[in-house]
Amino acid sequence: MLFTDVIRTKRDGHELTDKQIQFFVDGLADGSIPAEQVSSLAMAVFLNSMTFEEAGRLTNKMAASGTVLDWGKEDLGGPVIDKHSTGGVGDKVSFMLAPIAAACGCFVPMISGRGLGHTGGTTDKAESIQGYNATPSFDVFRKTVKNIGCAIIGQTGELAPADRRFYSIRDITATVESVPLITASILSKKIAAGLQGLVSDVKVGSGAFMKTTDRARELADSLIRTAEKAGLESHAIITDMNEVLGSTAGNAVEIRESVLYLRNDVRESRLDDVVLSLCAEMLIVGGITNNRDIARERCEQAVSSGKAAEIFGQMTAALGGPADFVENYDKYLPKAPVVQALYADGYVDSVDTHAVGNAIIELGGGRSRADDILDLSVGFTNIASIGVKLSADRPLAVIHASSASDADLAARNLLNAYTLSESAPAERPMINEILTV
Repeated sequence: MLFTDVIRTKRDGHELTDKQIQFFVDGLADGSIPAEQVSSLAMAVFLNSMTFEEAGRLTNKMAASGTVLDWGKEDLGGPVIDKHSTGGVGDKVSFMLAPIAAACGCFVPMISGRGLGHTGGTTDKAESIQGYNATPSFDVFRKTVKNIGCAIIGQTGELAPADRRFYSIRDITATVESVPLITASILSKKIAAGLQGLVSDVKVGSGAFMKTTDRARELADSLIRTAEKAGLESHAIITDMNEVLGSTAGNAVEIRESVLYLRNDVRESRLDDVVLSLCAEMLIVGGITNNRDIARERCEQAVSSGKAAEIFGQMTAALGGPADFVENYDKYLPKAPVVQALYADGYVDSVDTHAVGNAIIELGGGRSRADDILDLSVGFTNIASIGVKLSADRPLAVIHASSASDADLAARNLLNAYTLSESAPAERPMINEILTV
């Protein structure tokens, strides 16, 4: 088979056969197909799209290009479920969701990514915990999931290596935005992780990759329909990302907010709604219950009873972190030397959330290049949500920076990102839509 024929098939708007997709994935994995031909096929898909069946075949074959975890051998006694987020600013949901779902009977092998661009990375946030090993061996990963119920670790090169090469080429050829290729990339890694079910958090708004509801719905629909073709039970929830999620944005500061949530000390209402909605949907997908109200109540009980916090502490210790992290989190999280409140007057009317993410990058807390080294201590806390009245007693945010000059720059960036008004804007729901097949 000539790969030029594969490119020509998709260039002319036809569906790729099973053999053509297998030939492509094999060539991705072993490097036998050169980058220029891979980019040609990526552009052909970008222009002509794929059917759900076609994307499902690509998903399964990329998943099978490396290690595929098999949880069936572990006799877990509960469903293996995970969540995927399309990324946003202040999105620390994973740290609450995994232990809550585990407390409700799920097993959550969460393999997360690092931040790049304006969105933060779950792996980076986890590594702000002193001693936490986000890249353990598969043996440690398995034991942690089996014995505790969840483990949050970073991506490994052993899972879906064909996707890793494909993404690196798409990243430099303006084809990342292809919905079927985004879908296959997400799902191939999840299937390789051995999941029985997946809930996707598709974010929409100024801080999301999908800026409009139509685009978010297109991706959500693609994820659940392609997953169905690939043999994976999947639901999707479209959630709002027109402002920072929760009251913090950064790395260590988001871990602190997560712990306070799990301890039931402070639960910001918008963050709480997203966490409980996603957790409840995981119980639905996992077959624990088919009633969303009951599922949500079980998730609420997991927090209020302290069970979820206990599981988070056990997971942290199992992955190298302090055994008393939940009780004494401030001892083990890095702290920025400069802490400065930013004041303004008026109601918070709207936010360029993408700009807030970029402000964290300028503080050193996010990446503009893959090899950037992060300052895990910097970020923003006490962030005012839309509708809040700012005053001398209520700042827009508190800035955590490595120097006074960095704090001043962050203040200017934040003021430019926020629009203030003389009256409070209308409230906006956090949960836009739940999609199932």
